[in-house]
Amino acid sequence: MTEPVEVPTFGTRARRVLLPLAISVIAVVGSFGASRGEPDRRAADWFMVVLLLLGSVALYWLRTQPVRVLWATVISTLVYMLMQYAYGPIIFAFVIAVFTTIRLGHRLAGWVGLIALYVGHVGGRLILGINEQGLYQVLLVGTCFCVLGFLAELFRAHRDRVMAAARTRREEELRRAGEERLRIAQELHDVVAHHISLINVQASTALHLVDRQPERAAPALSAIKDASKEALVELRSIVGVLRQSDESAPRQPVAGLDHLDHLISRTERAGLEVHKSVHGDPRPLPTGLDRAAFRIVQESLTNVVRHARATSATVRIQYGEQALVLQIDDNGESLAAQPKEGNGISGMRERATALGGTLTAHRTPTGGLRITATLPL
Repeated sequence: MTEPVEVPTFGTRARRVLLPLAISVIAVVGSFGASRGEPDRRAADWFMVVLLLLGSVALYWLRTQPVRVLWATVISTLVYMLMQYAYGPIIFAFVIAVFTTIRLGHRLAGWVGLIALYVGHVGGRLILGINEQGLYQVLLVGTCFCVLGFLAELFRAHRDRVMAAARTRREEELRRAGEERLRIAQELHDVVAHHISLINVQASTALHLVDRQPERAAPALSAIKDASKEALVELRSIVGVLRQSDESAPRQPVAGLDHLDHLISRTERAGLEVHKSVHGDPRPLPTGLDRAAFRIVQESLTNVVRHARATSATVRIQYGEQALVLQIDDNGESLAAQPKEGNGISGMRERATALGGTLTAHRTPTGGLRITATLPL
């Protein structure tokens, strides 16, 4: 796993310059000091400075090209050691490069770099006849290299866990936002479809009567006015949720089954006779379930007004111990064995499924449509 691309800014450039500069100063000053303390080793010269700066300056590109920087430090450190310069801070650049390379997810390259430096150091000394280190020192250096690699792995694992947790939180936020958008889209569809359907029917009636029986067109126009006003209020409430505004806009209470009589009255003004029957013990329902039940009935009646050639519909509500059962029938006629499912039926089914319930739509023997929703309590 590699780190995301970082957009360079003045602050990031300054930090990238500061690390190589600090390591370069420490390496050069420390190595010259070590040369004075170890007169039996190779004296400090210009080539030693070149090797020190090669690994240190390369750290500037550590974030963008960690593997190449790692190999630059491996080569400079190995040559420095085999030329028997005094032991000093030459190893700092290599340690930083290995640690960062493994932490950024280039694990294989990091371990290969560790092994290459260790094997090159031990094997090179044997080839060049430099046998000043015993078995104990060789094993100690190998152990230190292993500890460095394992520490880098621990930090990498911690970084991956942190990134995975952040990614999970982000995905959860996106999922919740998607569910909220879907819910709002369903609300918009139900509100717009219902009221526009009523307005369309009443407008057709008014146009039909305005010339022949103008006195009978007035109720249809009044119904259009009421339906459009209610649609605007509901839409303003939903848009207010989208904007998350705190303004005191006029809003309707959350629509529930207590608004069912008003819904039936509006629908009847569109020319559809609606009968309601309630069975069981009516009682307050959870807000989400109450709203979903109302929207299912509303969408079912809207479908009847828009698509079914029906004159009446029946809404049955059964309050059971375990579930609320809704059944909406109409007396329309259709030759199709199964109803064509559009946004309305699929939206109702999604509402029921979200609550752990079910929703079915099928034709009755007379050709009408029956919507049955079972919503667990």
